[in-house]
Amino acid sequence: MSTIPEIRTLPVPDGLEGERVDAAISRMFGFSRTKAAELAAAGKVQVDGSVVGKSERVHGGAWLEVEMPAPPTPVQVVAEPVEGMEIIHDDDDVLVIVKPVGVAAHPSPGWTGTTVIGGLAAAGYRISTSGAAERQGIVHRLDVGTSGLMVVAKSERAYTSLKTQFRERTVDKRYHALVQGHPDPMSGTIDAPVGRHPNHDYKWAVVAEGKPSVTHYDLIEAFRAASLLDIKLETGRTHQIRVHMSAHRHPCVGDVTYGADPTMAKRLGLTRQWLHAMRLGFTHPGDGEWVEFESPYPDDLQHALGVIRAESE
Repeated sequence: MSTIPEIRTLPVPDGLEGERVDAAISRMFGFSRTKAAELAAAGKVQVDGSVVGKSERVHGGAWLEVEMPAPPTPVQVVAEPVEGMEIIHDDDDVLVIVKPVGVAAHPSPGWTGTTVIGGLAAAGYRISTSGAAERQGIVHRLDVGTSGLMVVAKSERAYTSLKTQFRERTVDKRYHALVQGHPDPMSGTIDAPVGRHPNHDYKWAVVAEGKPSVTHYDLIEAFRAASLLDIKLETGRTHQIRVHMSAHRHPCVGDVTYGADPTMAKRLGLTRQWLHAMRLGFTHPGDGEWVEFESPYPDDLQHALGVIRAESE
């Protein structure tokens, strides 16, 4: 059965005089800037009866007409065991897990693989019911291709506390990354906004209209062709480390999506980026004490590091 799209029309407030179309839509209709730009790119935005692009300017009093997006299809949580997912801490408030590579944090449209949420459900764990149905208990995420530590909220107080801690940037998130070449300086900070890639939907990039993103890095060990870095995230944007290191011209080894050398990746036996969430510290929602957890490198990353080290001797 076909559905008639909902069209909403509003006059542009004088206060938005001269704003870009995507910014005006975002302010007036409550969409993200990215979603607003997508609607304009799809020809679903008109100003005074004419289709406009995302970067055109609006004027106070003009009529802005938007074809509203269809509501998303609900995503179901499938209880399915996750091979290699390890529970390293379990109490009344939180679970701390080691997520293996190839597993998503939660279900999403188009993803057909296993998820942390589904794996915990299959193992019989009860988690917080806060958040969207398919993301209950999830307070932060790791990329499918990134392994390492995640904390999941079991209680409602834990969900609220951890979401606040991540928002206020008091959580200590440490990653180890093997990157190509030798960053200069060897320790530093990359402060560059990250947003959707202008040409590829599946990628992110350093773009002027992106969200503020800050990555701190320190050299652990230098090899002939690569450097092992300790990375502390101040913000937690999608693909942030991968995007920042690529923009710095030192992509994560194996990360061919963001410009890594595929020949090196093949030589090291890597089918994903060399990136591991190896330390996680936060204030426990139950007793208010600071807790920290660590995770060793998984076998594929350990093997690749061994090869790089041997080549440097």
